[in-house]
Amino acid sequence: MSHTVQQVQADAVREPANATWSNALLIGNEVVMSGMTAHPATQQDPALDCYAQTLIVLGKIRALVEAAGGHVGTIYRLTVYLTDIGDKDQVGRARRDFFAGQALLPTSTLVEVSGLVFPTLRVEIEAAARLDIDLRTAPKR
Repeated sequence: MSHTVQQVQADAVREPANATWSNALLIGNEVVMSGMTAHPATQQDPALDCYAQTLIVLGKIRALVEAAGGHVGTIYRLTVYLTDIGDKDQVGRARRDFFAGQALLPTSTLVEVSGLVFPTLRVEIEAAARLDIDLRTAPKR
């Protein structure tokens, strides 16, 4: 079975004209995303802490999911890359605030890395969503 593939674009998450990647692809009901960072906000304010950066990143993920026809409840997977594992509590707080009120939270992996593309970045998140699910109202087992 073959699925249609579409590039997903959102005004809030611009791709550079010379990009060698896609920010997000819609493959059937699945939205797959490249790693998102708080860039360029961290160039304007290099003092943004990991909590603030995480909320910016999750906002970009939401924008891409919404552009694909989904919503925050369709996000089911996060892979979080931190430059300092000591920031894990800030990331956890940001996730709790962002997904507040949902019946189920996305699955998640969190790892420490030696660096990201710009030195002011503290967190990068890859995400996946399915347009045919809703974790906001999914029953807990």
